Amino acid sequence: MTDFFATMKLASSGMRVQSERINVIAQNTANADTAPEKAGDLPYTRKQIMFKNVLDKASGEKMVAVDKVIDDKKSEYLKKYMPGHPSADADGYVTMPNVNSLIEAMDMKEATKSYQANMGMFTQTRDMMSKTVDLLR
Repeated sequence: MTDFFATMKLASSGMRVQSERINVIAQNTANADTAPEKAGDLPYTRKQIMFKNVLDKASGEKMVAVDKVIDDKKSEYLKKYMPGHPSADADGYVTMPNVNSLIEAMDMKEATKSYQANMGMFTQTRDMMSKTVDLLR
């Protein structure tokens, strides 16, 4: 039975980190079109979530956890022509967030699929455990 519990704990750690990943993706998507309030301010910077392996001392299994959430320094900010905006430069361009909605949509799909896979593993393990208990009655 302890193997069942370890498997369920591992699957739940996968669901937990994918849930946090979905939250970060939602923040990025929500801020994709937000411009800075005044000239010289930087816009919203896309966030990325980093995972790490952690050892569960009780089971001896390697689990997954969120390491940190970092700013995406590799993607460049976009320029959008908005001459009337308060944060527009001398040429009328506003520096916009480095968020690409298509990339966020694909990341969301991947995170959702991973969450579902972990949920399936959890459910299958729970069902197997339940059937084993039924056999022992």
